[in-house]
Amino acid sequence: MENVELKDPSFTINIPHSILSVRAMILLREYFARPTLEVARSLIGKYLIRDSGHEQVAGRIVEVEAYVGPEDQACHASKGRTQRTDVMFGPAGVAYVYLVYGMHHCLNVVTEREDFPAAVLIRAIEIEGRLIDGPGRICRELGIDRTLNRHDLTRGKSLWFEDRESAEPQKAIGTFPRIGVDYAGLWAKKLWRFRLQTAGDASRRGPRETGRVK
Repeated sequence: MENVELKDPSFTINIPHSILSVRAMILLREYFARPTLEVARSLIGKYLIRDSGHEQVAGRIVEVEAYVGPEDQACHASKGRTQRTDVMFGPAGVAYVYLVYGMHHCLNVVTEREDFPAAVLIRAIEIEGRLIDGPGRICRELGIDRTLNRHDLTRGKSLWFEDRESAEPQKAIGTFPRIGVDYAGLWAKKLWRFRLQTAGDASRRGPRETGRVK
């Protein structure tokens, strides 16, 4: 029986045609258990899927930000392991959802090895060509709140990521400083925001929805 070989920078899966299904496209834990900057860049062009039980919505990811470890002064974990940040010290591929300004939920996916706090913030997606720009807007659009904090994003239930074989060329992905983290000193200058160049003008982003992991 002929097999289908699915390749990723971190793993390869051989799947018989007879059992090939949508689950083969779900990004697995191994995908997220890599260096955060690699994960962040590679998520551009992947899809965020939300299944509410009544409908399923797919958004193509066009902007993310990386937050890397306790030394990163823009990262929540720079303040240590707390009840809020504990999820960042756990397994990769788990959702870290938090609230800013008492009204905006922000979705992150935990990355790297356990006990090393790192995550990627989802900043912008496109749904059927419509740009949803800002982490709070994404969560409102998809009905994401803190009930999904610590949700396993690798199981294909309620909320997950998919690879639909639409990888963007590297030259199409711009790198920029993260938004709203001026307080972080030299860390604020890190070019750890990745945005698809065709998804609007990244240089025009304002401070209204920072969604920062501070």
